[in-house]
Amino acid sequence: MDKIFILLQHILPQHLLSRCTGWLADLRHPLWLKNWLIHIFIRHFHVDMGEAADPDPTRYASFNAFFTRALRENARSLAEADLVCPADGAVSQLGDILGGRIFQAKGQSFSVFELLGGDEQRADLFAAGRFATIYLSPRDYHRVHMPLAGRLTATSYIPGKLFSVNQVTAENVPRLFARNERLVCHFDTAAGPMAMVLVGAMVVAGIETVWSGQVAPPTSDPVLQDFVGMPRVIELAQGEEMGRFKLGSTVILLFPKDAVEFDAAYGAGVATRLGESLGRIC
Repeated sequence: MDKIFILLQHILPQHLLSRCTGWLADLRHPLWLKNWLIHIFIRHFHVDMGEAADPDPTRYASFNAFFTRALRENARSLAEADLVCPADGAVSQLGDILGGRIFQAKGQSFSVFELLGGDEQRADLFAAGRFATIYLSPRDYHRVHMPLAGRLTATSYIPGKLFSVNQVTAENVPRLFARNERLVCHFDTAAGPMAMVLVGAMVVAGIETVWSGQVAPPTSDPVLQDFVGMPRVIELAQGEEMGRFKLGSTVILLFPKDAVEFDAAYGAGVATRLGESLGRIC
């Protein structure tokens, strides 16, 4: 079955399927269809609506509004830690970046250079650093928050494939995260430079940031946007929302050499909750 699943990933029209999903997820009418989709999703993935700011599924204007729902006040709390988990989900992998390469799964790896879209100068900052890859499943809360306070210095939208990002695909598709569509956000932090990479996936209808709105799929030609020296300074506090996924995907954090140490409790497959301690600044 895994081989068939991987084969389908290669032959299906990934972008067309994802854009059609996005169109469906944005529908506001007919109300019965919108509400039916939301109820089916809640039942199938066992979504806990008790954590939502609005627990009534019928009050969401569209499936996407439901999927990117806010949490109720005090549903998550910030740990007293240098680094906190940026999202609900599970750790796919984390650890050292060795020889400029990031471990993916079962002998699979990809380079920081590829992940950052061929930006050699920025890739060199993380060549011997540390990374954490966090997978957001469909049932999870899908807003992404800051693991520590930071000032935005640049963003880069990188077009690519839209493979699924679950464990089966990670184990069987070489360089998965460096091939998929993604948005790279660079920040200056107390730990030095940090990159947050929001990776798109099959049927992910869009990636948004709090400062630019929807970024993927792009509404204009993709370019590297430099925020240094811009009149508008974008500074986000620890735990503050920085972006969101319209359907689930993956966040990858990159830090320089000897900048951070992750908590020993974390390893591949360990669940994460927004705001829990992730590690410390060295």
